[in-house]
Amino acid sequence: MSVNFAELEKGQEIGTRTVEISRASLVRYAGASGDFNPIHWNERFAQSVGLSGVIAHGMLTMGTAVQLVSDWAGDPGAIVDYQTRFTKPVPVADAPGGDNPDTPTNALTITGKVGAVDEDARTARIDLTVTADDGEGSQQKVLMKTQAVVKFA
Repeated sequence: MSVNFAELEKGQEIGTRTVEISRASLVRYAGASGDFNPIHWNERFAQSVGLSGVIAHGMLTMGTAVQLVSDWAGDPGAIVDYQTRFTKPVPVADAPGGDNPDTPTNALTITGKVGAVDEDARTARIDLTVTADDGEGSQQKVLMKTQAVVKFA
C-alpha cells in the first residue's frame, strides 16, 4: 500500500473522480453481472413502472464509487468493509439522436475523505460522497452513508 497510515488524519481528502455513464455502460454491466432487469435498458418498461426512464444498476453505481478507495489504497483486498444506502436512481438517457449508445449521458462524481482512523485496529474509514445529474440538470446525492473501511498492514 502506498498510503502511509501514520500520516492519515480525519477530514483528509483522498481524491475526486468523475466517471461517465452511457447506455453502452449499462449493457456491458448487465452482461457481466447477469442483471438484465428491463429498467436498465428498456425506456418504455422503465416508464411503465414509474421511472422517468432507464436507470443505472445500483451495483454499478456502488462498484464505481468504491473504485476510488481501491485505487487510493493500492490494494482492493485491503477494503474489509463497504456499505451504502441507495437514495436516488441514476438516470441514463438515450444519446441525442439515439444512434450512439457509447455517448455518455450522465456521470458519477465521487469524492472521498478520511472519516475516522482507528490506531489500534490500523484501519481508516473512508466516507464517500456520490452525486449524479437527476435528469433535469441538477446534481443529487445518489448514495448516502457510503463508507469503506481500509485495513493497513
